[in-house]
Amino acid sequence: MLYYNNIAATEKGTAVARSPTTMSAHTQPLIRATDLHVRIGGNAILEQINFTISPGEIVTVVGPNGSGKSTLLRALIGAIELSAGQIERQSDLRIGYVPQRLHIDPTLPLTVRRFLNLPKRHRTSDIQKALERAGIASHRDVPMAGLSGGQFQRALMARALLDRPNLLMLDEASQGLDQTGTADFYRQVEEIRNDLGCGVLMVSHDLHVVMRAADRVVCLNHRICCQGHPEDVSADPEYRALFGTDDEEALAIFRHDPHNHPHGETGHPQKRAQS
Repeated sequence: MLYYNNIAATEKGTAVARSPTTMSAHTQPLIRATDLHVRIGGNAILEQINFTISPGEIVTVVGPNGSGKSTLLRALIGAIELSAGQIERQSDLRIGYVPQRLHIDPTLPLTVRRFLNLPKRHRTSDIQKALERAGIASHRDVPMAGLSGGQFQRALMARALLDRPNLLMLDEASQGLDQTGTADFYRQVEEIRNDLGCGVLMVSHDLHVVMRAADRVVCLNHRICCQGHPEDVSADPEYRALFGTDDEEALAIFRHDPHNHPHGETGHPQKRAQS
């Protein structure tokens, strides 16, 4: 699994800047992308991307398959070369990354606890806290091959949380989970955000994971078609052109319990849709 701490500097052909340390970490974005372009094999994957994510903010990127969602994440963490544009990151940025999938040989006698100690050992107390935050502390001695789909994703989440990231990235991390498992997984994500105060950036092609906790939804189809609060995005003509307007449930909006929101707001809308 990829895990990034203090992601550095300049990749070939990529302009990457560090934000000044004199700015307040509470006011400056964790990441700012300006006029981002990515071309792979002559194909334009991302075009004119302007994007920020701030501490404590949950941002969900939605779009059809092949729209560039995973490429955007890889670009933001510095794992892919940019064709043009600039990415600025907070100087002390720690990123925890939960991938779409990770294959582990089922014949390996690898427990959850041993998995979290790869490739380097961590303090027992740090492992225990990460497992608790991910909601899988009772499974620390269970073989990875014996975990359910939801438990496996929580183990990946625990690994991403080991160094208390200030930005958590999830690349279609609920893929393969049923509706109940998906809801439980993303409730845990919201609790982690509340606990750590970290920013959360997650991508999905399944609109039902645009959960009630999302502060902002970004609709991506190689470029940013629209972005904003879920209820605003769901009414945008470009969103409707991509995802349709026939299914009322697909555009359902409702507000979550304001007492569970760390910013004391009156609540953010939710958009749900069939995948």
